[in-house]
Amino acid sequence: MKNISLSVRFGLLTSVMLIGYFLILGLFHKHINPAFSFFNAVITAFGICEAIRLKKLEKPEAFTYGEGFKTGVVTGFTATLVFTAFFLFYATEVNPAFLPELLQTFKGDFNVDIGLVTFVVAVMGLATTVVAALAVMQFFKKTRNIPQNHL
Repeated sequence: MKNISLSVRFGLLTSVMLIGYFLILGLFHKHINPAFSFFNAVITAFGICEAIRLKKLEKPEAFTYGEGFKTGVVTGFTATLVFTAFFLFYATEVNPAFLPELLQTFKGDFNVDIGLVTFVVAVMGLATTVVAALAVMQFFKKTRNIPQNHL
């Protein structure tokens, strides 16, 4: 359990940042514009980066690429699950008019329900997590480059 406690803690902090960002957008009625969700990837990547950085600082000699990637994935999955649960609660209980407003921004005749939209939010979060964990690990991996003398 100690191995993933750092990841879960940073996942919860990342989800709080994602929820805060969503609510701030809601204050300005910008949460119905899907373009603003691209910043969620930045927030998620930041949370993953900090979790991996601290994991490497704990035991630098035992830090491996797989351990760092696992830390990033658990952090991102935790953040995604908590944010998805919040999104479902918000769209069904807090603001039931949110889903029709969101679908109206696409200017199409979509017949979808909250389950599909919530599933899309979860899949987007999980995909963002994997990509961010792979990208962030490029900064923290041990290099095996052979030093060469240049004349």
